[in-house]
Amino acid sequence: MEQAAKKIEHPYIGRNPNICNGEPIIVGTKTTVRAIVEFWRNGIQPEEIPLHLPHLSLAHIFDALGFYSENRDEINKYIEDNRAPENKIHPLLKEQSS
Repeated sequence: MEQAAKKIEHPYIGRNPNICNGEPIIVGTKTTVRAIVEFWRNGIQPEEIPLHLPHLSLAHIFDALGFYSENRDEINKYIEDNRAPENKIHPLLKEQSS
């Protein structure tokens, strides 16, 4: 008999329609999963992210990254939807990122 895949619980992840239009956030904060993922994708190690977001614990960070691994398409869409348009980025910032 085949076992059904067990749904993984994410106790630190929630949604509030009044915060970022219901985008996944860390419960009790306004910090989006998207924000944590962007730190991580920019090369910040998970253990270092709380240095930038001191109101979060390492458990929050790992739960957010676990949620991302299961919901990549959704979170990637939020990242893309919230990206600053090229014409709105100051030229000096463009130089720093190249």
